[in-house]
Amino acid sequence: MNPTFIIFTVVIFLLLFAAFFTVKQQTSAIIERFGKFQSIRHSGLQLKIPLIDRLAGRLSLKIQQLDVIIETKTLDDVFVKLKVSVQFKVIKEKVYDAFYKLDYPHDQITSYVFDVVRAEVPKMKLDDVFVKKDDIAIAVKTELNDAMSNYGYDIIKTLVTDIDPDSQVKAAMNRINAADREKTAAQYEGDAQRILIVERAKAEAESKRLQGKGIADQRREIARGLEESVDVLNKAGINSQEASALIVITQHYDTLQSIGADTNSNLILLPNNPTAASTLLNDMVTSLVAANKINESSSLNQKNKE
Repeated sequence: MNPTFIIFTVVIFLLLFAAFFTVKQQTSAIIERFGKFQSIRHSGLQLKIPLIDRLAGRLSLKIQQLDVIIETKTLDDVFVKLKVSVQFKVIKEKVYDAFYKLDYPHDQITSYVFDVVRAEVPKMKLDDVFVKKDDIAIAVKTELNDAMSNYGYDIIKTLVTDIDPDSQVKAAMNRINAADREKTAAQYEGDAQRILIVERAKAEAESKRLQGKGIADQRREIARGLEESVDVLNKAGINSQEASALIVITQHYDTLQSIGADTNSNLILLPNNPTAASTLLNDMVTSLVAANKINESSSLNQKNKE
């Protein structure tokens, strides 16, 4: 076989092989002819003129994400780091602009994110940065859309995915939170103690009321018993004064007996001669007579004034 024919055949085969190329799904290929833009090819098997046309580059039409970390200062002079995630893609109809107008689109997007964040965050206090992070994301998206659409890029979404204040500020915020919770706990404990004291006071008041009622009932029964005892003694021919003295003496010795029988009782010194009960009775009678005279004198003076 002629060697020239073999070489010619190989060259033709290589040229045909170089004429065909494939473009993946969601990808665009840029074809240049002698260094000048020729066409944009999309997914599938494509054909170009060997040695004349060349594949200048490929651009993905998939959604991409760029994470940008920015450190800035808030209105209350707190330095904070924000992580902004920008989701974007090349507009299919503007592949030419995306390929020829921008060499480093990531750098361009990063610059705009820095510019917007450092313009918005210094207007807010630290707490507002956490609350209004969606407002920051919207501001970034609006600014990027206005700027990047001219270069063939569409900003799908921007997200503020992380807000990281200075470590000392975070520690201070945690202490404030802990102190606030301790204050709330102390208030609850105070309320519980107050309720407990009030309930104890109510219980004690009720106990005193019942105790007083019991003492009154006891004294009423004692008085009724004394009255019956005096009636019995009167029927036996003993006058009221002698009967009262006998009852007092009897109760006096009963009291001494009960004190002596209780080994746990405190020491009480009482006059213990036979006339002690009579003296006590005479003192009681004298006090009652004096009280009656005072009452009668007060009533007479009241009548004279009238």
